[in-house]
Amino acid sequence: MKVRADIAALLREGHTNASIAHRLHCDPATVSRARKALRLPPAAPAGVLPLSPAQQQANRDRLLAALKEAA
Repeated sequence: MKVRADIAALLREGHTNASIAHRLHCDPATVSRARKALRLPPAAPAGVLPLSPAQQQANRDRLLAALKEAA
């Protein structure tokens, strides 16, 4: 299966299948197949909002800053 570069990029950024499908006007099953082809973990269950790598890093930075202030 040939994976579209835009789907692959959004998957690697941590977007959900539904979000990617909505942005790219394609079927969520197409995004799901691309995720499997790239051997990426399954999408988060409905109602759970995954954090992008950038959001994760921002959270770590805020936590470290708060810990430094408390010390």
